[in-house]
Amino acid sequence: MKLFFLLMVLGTVSAEVQDLSGKMFTFPKQTNTAHVKLNPTKLDYNAVTVCHRSVTDIKRDHAIFSLATPSQDNGFLTYWHNGNQEIQPHIRNARVEYGGWDYKLNTWHSICTTWDSEKGLVQIWVDGMPSIRKFIISGPISGAVKIVLGQEQDTFGGGFDAKQSFVGMITDVHMWDYTLSSCEIQNYMGEINLTPGNVLNWKALDFEIVGNVLIEDKPLCNPASIFLG
Repeated sequence: MKLFFLLMVLGTVSAEVQDLSGKMFTFPKQTNTAHVKLNPTKLDYNAVTVCHRSVTDIKRDHAIFSLATPSQDNGFLTYWHNGNQEIQPHIRNARVEYGGWDYKLNTWHSICTTWDSEKGLVQIWVDGMPSIRKFIISGPISGAVKIVLGQEQDTFGGGFDAKQSFVGMITDVHMWDYTLSSCEIQNYMGEINLTPGNVLNWKALDFEIVGNVLIEDKPLCNPASIFLG
C-alpha cells in the first residue's frame, strides 16, 4: 500500500492486473500528460465493441476512449465534439457523426460503440438508446494497438492535447473483439448478467496510470441506475 501511494505521488503506477469492480478512474484536472494506459495482448481486430461509463462537466471537445495503431492514430476513438453537440466514432481514421443526444453535464452516461470490418458499419448506444447504423470503413484494424483513457492520441501512444483531455470519472470499461447483440448491450447498460470483455475486462484490467489519475470508489448510487430511473 505504501509503495502504491508513493508511485501515485511520483506520477506513475506500474502495469498490473486488478479487479476494479466498484472502482472508477478520476481525472481531476486538465492536462496533456495524465492518462491511463490499457494493455491488451490481442493484435488485429475484425470487429470491436467498446463500452464505458463516464461523467464530466467540461464544455469542450474531449476524448473518452482512444485506441491507436502505428499507422492510424484514430484506430478506434470515441470523441465528444462540443461545438456540434455530436458523439463521433473514429475508426481507422475515418469518422461519422451522431447528433441529437442529451449528453448532460454532471450526469453519468453509458456509451457502447460497435463496428465490424466486413460490413463497415458502426453503431453507438447512449444510455440504453441505439443510434442508426452507418457505414464508416471496412477492413480490419491491423497491428499493435495502444489504448488510452483520459487523452486523445495524435501519435502512437502520445501527441496529447490538454484541450482534448478528459476531466471527470470513467468506470466499467470493457472491450470485445466481436459485436455485441442489442440484448447484450442492454445487459451492459443495466449491469445485468454482463459477459465481461474478452479484450479489456474491468474485473481483470491490465493497466498503468501515468500522472495525476486516482482510483476511487464508485458512488453508492449505481451509475447505471441514474438514467434507468
